[in-house]
Amino acid sequence: MAGIKTIIGLSFVLAIGFLLVILSAALFHNYLTLLVVATYVVAPLPNWICGRAANPDDFMESAGSGVVDFGRFLTGFFVVMGIALPTLLYHSATIQAPAAVMSVVGGLLIYGTIISFTLFFQEDQEF
Repeated sequence: MAGIKTIIGLSFVLAIGFLLVILSAALFHNYLTLLVVATYVVAPLPNWICGRAANPDDFMESAGSGVVDFGRFLTGFFVVMGIALPTLLYHSATIQAPAAVMSVVGGLLIYGTIISFTLFFQEDQEF
């Protein structure tokens, strides 16, 4: 059972992640790195939606894992895009190297915190 210390710790890590991404944009005067926040916030949604859609009912047969696999594929796509976008912007000389590193590290902290929140505070469904 997650307590108040877990909430405070995860909130602290989330704040550090947002701080790194915002500083990567503000310190180097290029706000394209803020797109990483959008990709990492949207990343868990396909997995969650497809997991809910493929949840078998008591009276229905299993729908198969195609929907779940598609949700995992989209989630993986968004996570890789969150890493690849700053790398691509750095490679094309649009942003500087420290901004790319700060953006990637901050984005991974944001995504990791979102996943940790869902794992710690997941409700158990019992009949």
